[in-house]
Amino acid sequence: MPVSPAAWAEADRIFAAFRAAGAQPVEADVLQPAAVLLDLYGEDIRARAYVTHDPVRGELMLRPDFTVPVVRAHMDGGAEPARYCYRGLVFRQQDGRGGQPSEYLQVGYEAFDRDAPAADAEVFALIAAQLADLPVRPATGDIGVLTAAVQGLSTTPARRRALLRHIWRPKRFRALLDRFAGRTPPHPARLRLIAELARTPAAALMAAAGPAIGARTAEDVEIRAAALAEDAKAPPIPAAEAAALDDLMAVADTAPRALDRIADIAVDLPALIPAVERMAARLGALRVAGVDVEALPFEAAHGRTTLEYYDGFVFSFHAAVHALPPVASGGRYDALTAVLGRGRSIPAVGGILRPGIVAQLREAGA
Repeated sequence: MPVSPAAWAEADRIFAAFRAAGAQPVEADVLQPAAVLLDLYGEDIRARAYVTHDPVRGELMLRPDFTVPVVRAHMDGGAEPARYCYRGLVFRQQDGRGGQPSEYLQVGYEAFDRDAPAADAEVFALIAAQLADLPVRPATGDIGVLTAAVQGLSTTPARRRALLRHIWRPKRFRALLDRFAGRTPPHPARLRLIAELARTPAAALMAAAGPAIGARTAEDVEIRAAALAEDAKAPPIPAAEAAALDDLMAVADTAPRALDRIADIAVDLPALIPAVERMAARLGALRVAGVDVEALPFEAAHGRTTLEYYDGFVFSFHAAVHALPPVASGGRYDALTAVLGRGRSIPAVGGILRPGIVAQLREAGA
């Protein structure tokens, strides 16, 4: 489906506003090397990417967004601090149920700056300004709050890693938390396997099972068997900590009240204290940027089904009436810069708007 002239007009308007805010225009190749990107994007985009093979360049993908290519370019030689803006088509396979196009316009703004609270506020306020005359509602969260809580749990490193890996899969995360906290028993098949491994070495079990099928080696199976046995010995996460994590994931209020509630939860989860301090600094910066913080919604669980490279402040804007995808979204991705910077990192935050949806809302209100 071709992009409408109205969508291109909105893209031009927003792009001009970002340039006026001091961002340097950048472009990204439509075809991106797939090997690195497929490991960086979350399950949602990875499953919806268009991937092809080139006899010279190897596996390639049509860009599903601009952030990763922009970060790669910046980490390869960009000066600090820096602001970038871009516009162009992105490509994602759709499931056919929502009627959304598989290619659509994005306009984005990325800020690389060590003053993280100010940069968060800058990006949020700038994107909000582009939507000020439209019927949209904001939503905010902070992946870093939940991450800090999990990292502070009194449990084994392996269990913490498992929970962190599944933060973006709420159902799986809940199932793991309940099991690790002793609120649900392990699956009977898991118990039988652990008991069998306690009696018979993994290598012997594999030999008895017949020829190996698949890519896993005997060593892989033995490592996994040892991990299962070790996990079975681990004590449950303390009930008070698990309950505090439940309370944290349920926080949904205005940002100031949410901050107070999270500060209360930090009494049982002291690892939250630095995240609380970062959130307080961000709210102060948002006030300075002119955002009505007292009415700004905050949900601790917001952003858990978005891109997995977000690791701090996350936000989105949604049509107040129409059932449409988010009009805009974004977040902080400090860890991504470390991955792509080969040891060098810089705090970074960005956001995108979908001009096509902006145009739909504007036409609906005309």
